[in-house]
Amino acid sequence: MHKQHKIFEALNRASSYLLDNGREEAAARILLQHTLGISQAGLLASMRDDMDEISFKEFWRGIEQHAKGTPVQHLTGHEIFYGRKFLVNPDVLIPRPETEELVEEALELIAKHIPNPSPSIADIGTGSGIIAITMKQEMPSSKVTGTDISQKALDTARINASELGAEVDFKLGDLLEPLKGQKWDVILSNPPYIAYSEAESMSDSVKDFEPHSALFAEQEGLALYYKMMEDLPDLLNKPGIIGLEIGHLQGEAVEKMMRTAFPQAKIYCKKDINKNDRMVFCINT
Repeated sequence: MHKQHKIFEALNRASSYLLDNGREEAAARILLQHTLGISQAGLLASMRDDMDEISFKEFWRGIEQHAKGTPVQHLTGHEIFYGRKFLVNPDVLIPRPETEELVEEALELIAKHIPNPSPSIADIGTGSGIIAITMKQEMPSSKVTGTDISQKALDTARINASELGAEVDFKLGDLLEPLKGQKWDVILSNPPYIAYSEAESMSDSVKDFEPHSALFAEQEGLALYYKMMEDLPDLLNKPGIIGLEIGHLQGEAVEKMMRTAFPQAKIYCKKDINKNDRMVFCINT
């Protein structure tokens, strides 16, 4: 006779186990919903129900993997970004809430400064395609291109675009290289910006499970910004907008680069919800 588990008992046990292993207990609820295939409301309604042994074993396997560092998103296979569900895997960076703030600010700036009703938008280092696809979904008349140096990342981005019904042109290539030959109204990027010296202080679930090519950059994390500044002036339309996500200590350095590249433009650094420098914007009018 198999031991019966009540759903609320399984959740409590898993939450305590994760807490004891230095992980956030909220992951237990996410993994339980995933295992049972139910919404948060559905989970609340079924707390006193019995959980069959097969489901419990599957759930507990996920809990143990997460306790050892595997990101929850790799166990569920997705993450929510700007209200939409995106496929994620070890080939791409897991979407962060801070990047939603980059998208939000970009949309506001486009509404204010870009008269073109069908703006051309480029997303550099698109990864799973979150920025490119979200911009297309929020601005259906826009023409959006996403670039990445990783073919596997682009494969994931194409699946996401197809699943979400977003028409985005994905191009393989290094940074701005695939954009050459035309001018762009909006250029956005969340490039690798973590200094290699910061690796030791990072969570193992990030360092050991997410692609290093999407996390780290030379020159204390600034290398790719320097590289992009060489080409940005030739690629940006007037009026045009650039929005770059940055590391919380990089605001001053990236602002300075941007002012050198665009001496006449309005440049500013914007903080994220946690009051950290997180984005640098250029309004080229």
